[in-house]
Amino acid sequence: MSYTSLPSVCGIGLRAPHYREALDTAPPLGWVEVHSENFFDGGTPLAMLRRVAETWPLSLHGVGLGLGSAARPDAGHLASLKRLVDELQPAAVSEHLSFNHSAQRYVNDLLPIPYTRAALDTIAGHVAQTQDALRRPILLENLSSYVEFPGNEMNEGEFLAELARQTGCGILLDVNNLYVNRINLGTDTDAVLAALPVEAIGEIHLAGYSEREGLLVDTHSQPVHDGVWQFYREVIARIGPRPTLIEWDLEIPPLAVLRGEAAKAQAILESRHELA
Repeated sequence: MSYTSLPSVCGIGLRAPHYREALDTAPPLGWVEVHSENFFDGGTPLAMLRRVAETWPLSLHGVGLGLGSAARPDAGHLASLKRLVDELQPAAVSEHLSFNHSAQRYVNDLLPIPYTRAALDTIAGHVAQTQDALRRPILLENLSSYVEFPGNEMNEGEFLAELARQTGCGILLDVNNLYVNRINLGTDTDAVLAALPVEAIGEIHLAGYSEREGLLVDTHSQPVHDGVWQFYREVIARIGPRPTLIEWDLEIPPLAVLRGEAAKAQAILESRHELA
C-alpha cells in the first residue's frame, strides 16, 4: 500500500513568516508541509497554498481532528479537511495520535492516550471513518508525552502497529517526540521501534525541544539537538531513507536557518542511499 508519494528527501514545515519569500524565490525545498486547519476558511491563505502545491510536493498535517478522543471526529472539521484534500490532492495527509475533545468540549492541545485494547477499538473506528471520508490512507504521528496512563496494555509502537494493521493507515514517526519520551519517561525507544512495521512508516519529523526544570518540552522552537540527530541516524540506518521534515513553529528563524537544518538531514539520507 502507498501511504505517501513524497520523495525520500528532507523538506520543511512552511509557516506564515516564510510564505512570501518561499514563493518569490522558489528555493529547492524538497517538499513542504503545512497545518491543514490554517486553510479551512479559504480566501488568501488557500490561494497561496494552491501556488505552493504547484511548486513543491505538499503534505497536509492536521493538529485538530483528535482521532484519539473518545468522541467521534467532528463532522464539520472532517468535512473541511476533505474539501482541502479533494482540491489540493496532497502527496500525504497526516494527523496526531492524540485526543483533544469530548462531546461537549474542545481543548487546544495534543493530549496522550491510553495504550489499551478498548482505546484501540475506539480509535480504529475513528481512523477508518476519516480514511473512508478522505478516500485515502492517512499517517498517524506518535506523540510527545509528559505522563503515562496507568494500566497500559502495550507500548506505543505496538499500539501503532496494531492500528496500522486494523485500518491500513501509515505511521508518521516523530523522532524528536520519541527521544523526548525516552529522556522524560524512560521510554524503551528500541522496543517501540522494534514493534513498528517498517513498511508502514511513511514520514519522519525532526524538531527542537526546550528544557524546563529538567524536563524536555516539545516546543518546536530550537534547532534539532545533537542527541536527536544521533537518534535520527540510528533510525535511518534501521529503516532506510524516509521523507523527513524539519518542524519549527515558535520563535521561527529565517528561512535560511530551516534550509540549513534540512541540509543536515539530507546529508544523512544521502549517506544511507549510498550504502543501499
